[in-house]
Amino acid sequence: MVKKNFKRFTSLLLTGVMTMSLVAACGGGDKEKPKGETPGDNKEKTEAVNKTGFPIVNEPIKLTFFAGKAASAPPDWNVLPVWQEYKKMTNIDVNFQLTPAESLGEKRNLVLSGGDYPDAFHTARLTPSDLMNYGGQGIFIPLNDLIDQYAPNFKKLLEQYPEVKKGMTMPDGNIYSFPTFYDPNFKSVLIGTKLWYNKAFLDALGMKEPATTDEYYEYLKAVKTQDPNKNGKQDEIPFAASGYGSLLDELKGAWGLGNRGNLHPRVDMDPSSGKLRYLPVDPKYKEVLEYLNKLYKEGLMVPDIMTIEGPQVNALMDEGLVGSAETNSPHAIPGVTIENFVGAPTLKGPYGDQIFSRARSPLIDVGAFVITDKNKHPEATVRWIDHFYSEEGSKLFFMGVKDVSYIEKPDGNIEYTEEAEKEKSKFLSWAGGFYPAMLTDKTFKAGEATKESLEAAAKVEAQWPEEVWPAFTYTQDELVRFTPLEADLKKYVDEMTAKFIVGDVPFSEWDKYVSTIEKIGLADYLEIYTAAYERYKAD
Repeated sequence: MVKKNFKRFTSLLLTGVMTMSLVAACGGGDKEKPKGETPGDNKEKTEAVNKTGFPIVNEPIKLTFFAGKAASAPPDWNVLPVWQEYKKMTNIDVNFQLTPAESLGEKRNLVLSGGDYPDAFHTARLTPSDLMNYGGQGIFIPLNDLIDQYAPNFKKLLEQYPEVKKGMTMPDGNIYSFPTFYDPNFKSVLIGTKLWYNKAFLDALGMKEPATTDEYYEYLKAVKTQDPNKNGKQDEIPFAASGYGSLLDELKGAWGLGNRGNLHPRVDMDPSSGKLRYLPVDPKYKEVLEYLNKLYKEGLMVPDIMTIEGPQVNALMDEGLVGSAETNSPHAIPGVTIENFVGAPTLKGPYGDQIFSRARSPLIDVGAFVITDKNKHPEATVRWIDHFYSEEGSKLFFMGVKDVSYIEKPDGNIEYTEEAEKEKSKFLSWAGGFYPAMLTDKTFKAGEATKESLEAAAKVEAQWPEEVWPAFTYTQDELVRFTPLEADLKKYVDEMTAKFIVGDVPFSEWDKYVSTIEKIGLADYLEIYTAAYERYKAD
């Protein structure tokens, strides 16, 4: 077994810059630990855990999990049928201590830096940098050996999808977490938010579905000027979304940008040089912004696009006013009845480029679940979480208990009971995402699994990038340089992108904009990014 030295950090890492560089816990000197070995391993404890089947342990144990709760998730997970059932199956009583998502980062970091942390963190939105920071300190235990011995389902995923294993492995060689994993064949859920057209408007205008950026522009103009809802008013909204970001990400591929997917929204691979490319300084990125500026200037976007919220966009779609929109499964949004929308094809741009740049890696959230060094039952905990990377475990997590929250039909398909369909939060805790589990089209029956969403995904599958990157990982030394650079670049690019789109800054200022990005430290940023990419690509 390869051994590595892990140093405990005793000072603040980039205080106040980003939460991914956190306060290092004090105490201890250098301590040599074999890669993947769990602190406190012993034969007696190992033998008490059943390696297969249920229960996981013969004698009941209790565990405490810190968990992040989205606004749409239920207020108390401990009483939900899904967790009551799993408690009976496993003999493990988990106490979920919930923290609202809006204060999650602050509370999580205080708990970790204060030393009074629980057995595990569940749905806690930990970044790769968090994993390296606290894993390096020994607060999050390495899982390599535990996965090998006690996580057959997750181990199988890592073997089946090498890119996932690469994305999970930190620069020190350790895996510290279990992720959110989306089945790569379930394209509609990998897409998430996408572009939709109002088919009723297309029919009224006698137009086919726009397939190029020029056709899309002509459709938006027709929606604005030709009264496709036939009410005698010019009240139609050609395009609606909460912010411009989703449409920008959609359009990049029409200019040949974003060829490695959308988990790296500003960096891809330059096909001419074979080197990493920073998109916001590319001349074609300027053309994308000029296109968006044209839409904005001509009133083809919802007027308050910079401030409007998602529910307001849904309401406008429900009223039959919107010609196209960036949203997630409009036909399956609770509380509204949005009809007539069909998924858009991958748009082809002025140079013939046609890449579905909104594609995502199946490794959605690398830090969905970690085990801490306070945990006296790491083997049992690994078995507990591993179940959710099997089809049966995925069904339990997303559908709940048979004949309580879902029914199984004679053909083997499953569907929610009428009560669960109306109010899933009475039975299940997954709302809001960032959960540690495997999601498939067989076990996930929300909006992305509907006929309309599957048809929308099929339209863009042929233009899926040949390679889609997961998030990369960085060493602690790299993060000291990378984190402030990324923060400064993101802040400036976001600010200037918005100003270019709405016309507050003319495109005659483009060269000055590029020069400012270079002065912020683009060369250093790409140097570190490239080092992370090369680690990812290494065998």
